[in-house]
Amino acid sequence: MAAPTLQQPSFLLANLRNDSTTKPLLHRCQDLVKIIDDYPAKELHVIFPWLVETVFGSLDGILGGWNLRLLQARSHEYNIALEFLSPSGPMMKLVYKLQAEEYKYEIPVNYLPGPVKACIQQGVLPECPLFHNKLQFPLSGLLTLNLALNPFEFFMFNFAYCLITPKPPPQQQGSSTDSAYFVLVDMYLKYFLPSEGSVPPSPFSDSRGSVTAPSPRSTSVSFSGYGVHSPSLLKHHIFQQPSVNADPAAQEIWRSETLLQMFVEVWLHHYSLEMYQKLQSPQEPFSPTEEHVLVVRLLVKNLHAFSNSLKPDQLTSSPPTHSHTHTHTSPLEEFKRVVVQRFVQQKLYLFLQHCFGHWPLDASFRAVLETWLSYIQPWRYTGEKINPQADQNRTVPEKWESFVQENLLMYTKLFQVLLNRAVRTDLVNAKNALMVFRVSKVFAQPNLADMIQKGEQLFLEPEHVLHHRQPRGYLTPNQGGSFLSSRQRVVTDMVFRVKSHVYALEGQDCQYKQMFGNELRGAVMKLIQIIAQARQTAKRISDHSNEVAASNSFLSWFGVGSSDLNNTFSGAEPEESGECLKKTHEFLDRALEHLCQIFKLNQGQLTQLISTLGSCQDEGNCKQLPDCIQGENGLMLTDLGRKQIISGQRRFDIQYQGDPELQPIRSYESALLVRLLYRVSSLINLRFGAHMDAVCSRPDFPGRLCRHFLSDGDSAPRLNQSPLSRRWSERPRRPRLSLRRLASFRTLMVLLLIYGLGAILSFSPVSSSIIILTGGFLYGLVLTLLQDKLKTH
Repeated sequence: MAAPTLQQPSFLLANLRNDSTTKPLLHRCQDLVKIIDDYPAKELHVIFPWLVETVFGSLDGILGGWNLRLLQARSHEYNIALEFLSPSGPMMKLVYKLQAEEYKYEIPVNYLPGPVKACIQQGVLPECPLFHNKLQFPLSGLLTLNLALNPFEFFMFNFAYCLITPKPPPQQQGSSTDSAYFVLVDMYLKYFLPSEGSVPPSPFSDSRGSVTAPSPRSTSVSFSGYGVHSPSLLKHHIFQQPSVNADPAAQEIWRSETLLQMFVEVWLHHYSLEMYQKLQSPQEPFSPTEEHVLVVRLLVKNLHAFSNSLKPDQLTSSPPTHSHTHTHTSPLEEFKRVVVQRFVQQKLYLFLQHCFGHWPLDASFRAVLETWLSYIQPWRYTGEKINPQADQNRTVPEKWESFVQENLLMYTKLFQVLLNRAVRTDLVNAKNALMVFRVSKVFAQPNLADMIQKGEQLFLEPEHVLHHRQPRGYLTPNQGGSFLSSRQRVVTDMVFRVKSHVYALEGQDCQYKQMFGNELRGAVMKLIQIIAQARQTAKRISDHSNEVAASNSFLSWFGVGSSDLNNTFSGAEPEESGECLKKTHEFLDRALEHLCQIFKLNQGQLTQLISTLGSCQDEGNCKQLPDCIQGENGLMLTDLGRKQIISGQRRFDIQYQGDPELQPIRSYESALLVRLLYRVSSLINLRFGAHMDAVCSRPDFPGRLCRHFLSDGDSAPRLNQSPLSRRWSERPRRPRLSLRRLASFRTLMVLLLIYGLGAILSFSPVSSSIIILTGGFLYGLVLTLLQDKLKTH
């Protein structure tokens, strides 16, 4: 699209808009590559906001852009989009080209995360330095505030925000982890947060030899006119965005830091500590999707890999808060040291806490669970190749003790929240049982429970320990500045870190509940009871399934098996199949073992508890219905009954109770024959219904024989029914002829074999039909006589 003479910016934008509706994506990207190379930043500045919106969609979700979240590898546009948007691709080259000229682009404050927007609208400085010195004050007041972002920040904000805009329903099935958006997130994280080496330099440099970064941050922000003071968190921020002449290494750090802060703010910062302390929110809380959580897990895994790539000689240096005394540490190494604790921990904690409390009680919670487990296991992302079998009993190395202490609530508080959730979950479902097993397996890793318990003991140290503690900037013993022994100083510092962590995440007045205290131990015993009940329920359902399978044996091919179609419509979920129930039993067994290891439970008491529970259920408790009361329209569940159903203690015997002739067509039936035979039987029943009713009402042997061959709804056993099915069952049901069994492929196969055998024996089709009808009549006659004898006995 590049012309011999450069077009004016307005004409360039108009042509691009026109091409976006007429040209395929490949040609548009090729044209854009030429434009980015040939045009100066002044002209590219005009098209940049439009181009970002075209790619990522509008912030209000009306325009979908390239639909990166729906773009799968099977699409021919997938590789085109990845190549154009890659960290070293044409789009990023455009970003760096505009960055050199210090252009600004506005974002409405209304699209910022809830807590950040609330702070700005209330005239309070946001805690994230990313939003400092960027406010544009319009004449109309605070409600229409905008943020002026540089090109890199503007691009990353739109890229991150693309994840939380409403997504249209996918036209084709595909995993969200295979989408172009998910792959791009992974590419950006690995590029700007590298585990090896440093961040690659910018592919574009201006005449001054470096990309211009934003102006340095200052504590004297534009909120000064509102009497707002800078929060203390500003003092904790270790990196200042460099000026033009800054060190190139620091130039790389501000890009990495900006990307991380933008991802964390847009994806995680939707909840605040004040919201949980007040147990209310000024507006409807943000509800993340499963795709959103999966991307957050990708962020967590990459952050651990980035942080764990810290050089060994840097791991033993002083804590992050003393970093200003170590001038030899490179900015990238210092960034790796503090990235998880300082930038992610608090917001991820509140994000997970919200998900744990509000996520539906179904298998989709697995995404949230694995995100949590990824965060609390940083030792899994060290880059070391570990044998999967050896990993089963791998001891958590001692060097991770400080991480466990500085993230104590991530282990203890979230475990307690998960415990409350697990007791309300149907653990008979194999997917839910797997989640309980996964958590127990992680916490049962050797040495981890001891580390958590030690962290709790440090937090419970008396407060006077801190009063004798030296200031954080104490001198080293060689400098003569310490009056405490080295061991005392280390213990005091550990106590300070644990208490600071808990108070920062839960507030100064938090009431901490010990993970290994008596109260939680009682909750664990309750979970063990529910697990044992779910094991018994799974075993009972599995045994029943085996009995049904055994009854429908080879003899059923010849019509001797059960004629009740309800056996194929029991309401069982796919997760309740025989194979899944075996997995359920295995997962719950191993979860019980792990819980005993974690909380050092007595195996004898546990065995006695489970055996007592099993004997109670064997005595007939399992046959009881959930707790109900009799209402006007039938049975109504009580709160106890709902808990019994959720925990898998008791269940209703769910069966199809409608018209047997109108059941859904099964996979083993011919749809054409089902409909045809239904019409034929309906005509016969309409014509001879009165005669059938008269014969079946007789109490003698002919009446009983007719009731055997004709479907009699009143002979079927009645179950406790819902109000709707009860009204339907109260309608009179007359005897009638049912030919639906002839539409079964099994029946057709048997008839075909009989006719084939008759042909071999030189029987005509008419003779074979007479033999079949005679045999069927004699079979019914024998069954009727046997039933009469059984009744007399």
